[in-house]
Amino acid sequence: MKKANKELKKHTTSYIKAYEDVELLKHDDLRPVRMELETLKPEIYFRKKGVTDTIICFGSARIAEPAIAKKNLETAKKELAKKPKDKVLQQKVKTAKGLLSLSKYYDEARKFAKLVVEAAGDRFSIVTGGGPGIMEAANRGAYENGGRSIGLNITLPHEQEPNPYITQNLAFLFHYFAIRKIHFVMRAQACVVFPGGFGTFDELFEILTLIQTGKKNHIPVILVGKEFWNQVINVEALAKYGVIAPEDTHLCPIVETAQEAWNIIAKFHKLKK
Repeated sequence: MKKANKELKKHTTSYIKAYEDVELLKHDDLRPVRMELETLKPEIYFRKKGVTDTIICFGSARIAEPAIAKKNLETAKKELAKKPKDKVLQQKVKTAKGLLSLSKYYDEARKFAKLVVEAAGDRFSIVTGGGPGIMEAANRGAYENGGRSIGLNITLPHEQEPNPYITQNLAFLFHYFAIRKIHFVMRAQACVVFPGGFGTFDELFEILTLIQTGKKNHIPVILVGKEFWNQVINVEALAKYGVIAPEDTHLCPIVETAQEAWNIIAKFHKLKK
């Protein structure tokens, strides 16, 4: 027995079943396997939970609900009052003002998910990036009203926890953005995009490109927040310069409220508004 144990000690890394060898799975050569696992794991859980059709809600992680956004601005102003020439604190106040002006869309995202559940029952599951801000708001609206609420989180330099409004065992953590996007898009029957930054733009233009190129069937893609989107995206100018077709300007209508967004989706899917 001692001799056998001595022999095993010589093979501490190789003598592990491959599927139990975590270090092996981290090896560069195993990247295709890791990507396959990230694809399959959510698929298995979705099948168990009966998740088929989804509505995606994208938007900034930084947009808090109005009461919190107001408090953040007040705190920033108090800090600046102590050091009025501090450039960092001046910018902090500007940022807090901007986010407060957008905080109403936290409420709209929450209302939107509630409308989906009330009007369509379990026909659609609400899916977000699973983090704070707009993502939390949409998950919250579904969760509080008995709907399926899904969160597709991802590892980031600044780790973020899944928000507390995700249906049990429907919160997933991804390493690969590409695989995460697959799970966003493959079941999507509509996409509603609230104000956001680079991540939101990436997700928006990814799905518009898929629709434009026929890789994804046509679904409603709706931008919520007229002042914001009219300032940061000029689709008409893209058509003017000829880099998109004139008919492509209709791929992402801009509305102001949750109800307007739901009306477009309901009409498209022939559901009650």
